[in-house]
Amino acid sequence: MKIDIKRITYVLAGSLISAVSINEFMIPHHLLSGGVGGVALILQYITGFSAGALILIMNIPIFLFGIKTIDKDFIIYSVIGTFSMSVFLILLKDVTIFNRLVVDDIMLASIFGGVAHGLGAGIVFKNRGSMGGSDIIAVVVKRKRSINIGTISFLINLVIVYISSFLFGMKPAMYTLISMYISSRVLDKVQEGFDRKKSVMIITEKEEEVAQAIITTLHRGVTYLYGEGAYTLNQRRILYCIVTTKQIAKVKHIVNIIDPKAFFTINDTSEVMGKGFKSSSI
Repeated sequence: MKIDIKRITYVLAGSLISAVSINEFMIPHHLLSGGVGGVALILQYITGFSAGALILIMNIPIFLFGIKTIDKDFIIYSVIGTFSMSVFLILLKDVTIFNRLVVDDIMLASIFGGVAHGLGAGIVFKNRGSMGGSDIIAVVVKRKRSINIGTISFLINLVIVYISSFLFGMKPAMYTLISMYISSRVLDKVQEGFDRKKSVMIITEKEEEVAQAIITTLHRGVTYLYGEGAYTLNQRRILYCIVTTKQIAKVKHIVNIIDPKAFFTINDTSEVMGKGFKSSSI
């Protein structure tokens, strides 16, 4: 299997960001991250043993559990992600430049900790890796039981927060929930991509004129899809194209000028790859 240096770099960067968010935002306020990281933090708060080392130790049986079920590519980059985050947690604990991120306000810590952790995890996931723990368990369970990965991760995190509420009180547990929610939203955004596009489907009697106008004016490709009206049984070509958010107003104007009676829908689209957009490579 070919090792991709670019992917490794992104996985290391994502792990670094997540480690900094845990060290500087979560640990000072007894907040938790999700999955195995959350369990490791609980044990650190109780015993004083480094969460970085605990994450590494706890992930060994998890990787052995998932190695026969999950493909090698995902396992290898997950090992890199897990090992690097554990090392970063240990090495960067007392680094002055990062210690300056510590804030007294637990709300600010939960918000920015969630943003940073979600950003780091999103970068790792986007490059088809993980930081081990519940991610591996969720993938294995999904393949064996067909249960949604998000549902599995949510249930694991719910148990961790429930235990935390008994050990450290409701306040840190509630702020942890805020941090986890923000982290999951940022993670989704990173995976989907911030540069969102719009997909447009147009049903018009002047399909050739509209298609040519979009091609020549906006320099975007148009595809003909063939459909049939359920009531009229009339067959016609439906126009399908992807445009940027800035070009939506121009599309509306073009359609309205050529055929004011046209019917069209506009939907959010992410991860658009191919000619005219971005490369399909990572």
